[in-house]
Amino acid sequence: MDNLKAVLAGVGLDFSHVIKTSIFLIDMKDFAAMNAVYAEYFEDDPPARTTVAVAALPRPEMKVEIDMVAAR
Repeated sequence: MDNLKAVLAGVGLDFSHVIKTSIFLIDMKDFAAMNAVYAEYFEDDPPARTTVAVAALPRPEMKVEIDMVAAR
């Protein structure tokens, strides 16, 4: 989330500009932990979200991948 925050800041945006997120988890058992961290960044009005379990991510050590769509 800190990396995504930096990417948004790089184009003059912040999490209030995010309108949709997609979250990919290797293990849905990690959903509660991921959701707790996610809630720290989207406290008031979270964007639309899709969360799915996947068989693999691009790097073997990755457990979660998140992409975001933001608009001004």
